[in-house]
Amino acid sequence: MTKSELIERVSEAAKLTKGKAELVVGTIFGAMTEAMVRGEGIEIRGFGSFTVRQYKSYEGRNPRTGGSVHVKPKRLPFFKVGKELRARVNLSTAPLVEDAEDAEVPERKAAAPRPAAAPPASAKPRPAPKLREEHLSEDEI
Repeated sequence: MTKSELIERVSEAAKLTKGKAELVVGTIFGAMTEAMVRGEGIEIRGFGSFTVRQYKSYEGRNPRTGGSVHVKPKRLPFFKVGKELRARVNLSTAPLVEDAEDAEVPERKAAAPRPAAAPPASAKPRPAPKLREEHLSEDEI
């Protein structure tokens, strides 16, 4: 989604003109930017948090010449996703049980089977990863 698409959505949802919606979106982004410039964090419950991380100076390498390069200290914005957003994004990648039963699955052409690569003789079987179930109420989905 682009900024102009976000402005369009705000305009439709709030029944505002595009000019007023652009002002709203611009004001929100401006306030967030100003807070991070001051070094403040931003927390939006259910969405995530924005913080400013500080990095010290260090001696890096120029990959082209291999020479040493001094990198100045810097501050960079960092986003950490919230639990609710993470859960909703993960739910959207897996078909929901109700949707999977109702949806018709289009037929696909069978691909030619590829030979499986043999695992190395020293490879040990990995245990299955433990999955944590997170439940959302109907109105959150």
